[in-house]
Amino acid sequence: MLLIRTDYRPATDLGFLLHKHPGRMHVAEMPFGTARLLFTEASDEACAVAVIVEIDPIGLVRGSGTNGQDQYVNDRPYVASSYLSSTLVEFFSTAMSGRSKERPELAAIPIPLEFQIPAIRCRGGEGFLRSLFEPLGYVVTCEPLGSGSLFAVTLKGEVRIAEALLHLTVLVPVLDDDKHYFVDQTEIDKLFRRGAGWLSAHPKSEEITRRYLKHQGRLTREALTRLAELDGFPETEEEPEFIARQDRPNLHDARLDTVAAEIIASGASRILDLGCGEGKLIQRLMKSPQISEIVGVDISVQVLESAKRRLRLGEVMDKVHEKVRLVHGSLTYRDQALSGYDAAALVEVIEHLDAYRLESLGKVVFGEMAPKTVVVTTPNSEYNVLFPGLAAGKFRHPDHRFEWTRAQFNAWCEDLGQRWGYRFRTEPVGPVFEDLGAPTQMAVFSR
Repeated sequence: MLLIRTDYRPATDLGFLLHKHPGRMHVAEMPFGTARLLFTEASDEACAVAVIVEIDPIGLVRGSGTNGQDQYVNDRPYVASSYLSSTLVEFFSTAMSGRSKERPELAAIPIPLEFQIPAIRCRGGEGFLRSLFEPLGYVVTCEPLGSGSLFAVTLKGEVRIAEALLHLTVLVPVLDDDKHYFVDQTEIDKLFRRGAGWLSAHPKSEEITRRYLKHQGRLTREALTRLAELDGFPETEEEPEFIARQDRPNLHDARLDTVAAEIIASGASRILDLGCGEGKLIQRLMKSPQISEIVGVDISVQVLESAKRRLRLGEVMDKVHEKVRLVHGSLTYRDQALSGYDAAALVEVIEHLDAYRLESLGKVVFGEMAPKTVVVTTPNSEYNVLFPGLAAGKFRHPDHRFEWTRAQFNAWCEDLGQRWGYRFRTEPVGPVFEDLGAPTQMAVFSR
């Protein structure tokens, strides 16, 4: 069983997001039994949906493709498992696409959601269970059911309903470390389709992959190879040709020099470089005697390897290089190990995120990590008309999801400051033109 609940108002909009009418029971005959969906609560203040899977234990034994279920008595009818995942796909395939004809704007934003699983088996215990869901931003309540590996679990968080359903579809059988059906090549494609946007950055991505594929060696090796090849934020160390050929000081170097100077001026000792790329900002900071620790974080494994080579980590053993540590991770998922640092830098990073993910980034960086100083840079779209090689309406980089005017950037900074208790100031980076500003805009947050 799974219970989905929200107190978003009007809460009955949950029915539109799930594509299910609150006024009737929905029934699906599955190969392993009967699945039912019903609304247990439906008002403007709160709405709750129960998904109940009634498994036929005799049918599991008699039917084909039961993958070794050879006992009439087992725990399958009573705990959440891959049977529940299959049921979620059956009931919510349209919701998982992120579409809602009636509420398209709501489907695109995080809303407060609660998921209750009365019983699930977690092979690895409570610590492993938390390590799967907490990095995704959920607050986890885990109650042991007797001894062993059974738990009652509640997950709470502000998340898009489509993302949450995909998280559950993948991670429920991962917790159980089993599947009721044969796993073949198509399962890799399912994993990457359902894990798009979050799996590659998850700190347990390799263990998730192994368990999802039932530890099958060939499939696991292929999936892990594909996982390693996934790009995160593309490397933006060099300016595009239409910028680089301009007869002016190198904007990329000017930006990094300015950010480094701001961090040093803040008095920070322990630094986070979020979206560190090849480590050029780290290079500028690591030789400062003021700096005692620098952690570079990036979603791309390949980029981190390039940074490791550039910084000669592991090759040179001295106090300067011992300051630096590189971490594979995402800026939109919680990682408690990154909390408590003095300063953080996000240099040309936010524009590579879809707009709806900026909410999560703000919560993670300013709310969870909460450094005393945060320096953010992003392109100033007003300046783009001065680049002759850039067509009207086009972005400076093909992976940019947006480019903001100075007013838009300032509005975003004001919202962050009010929400998380930071003061901020904005500064131009690069040559300033009247009415257009500078090519790069920078915000320095402090508290």
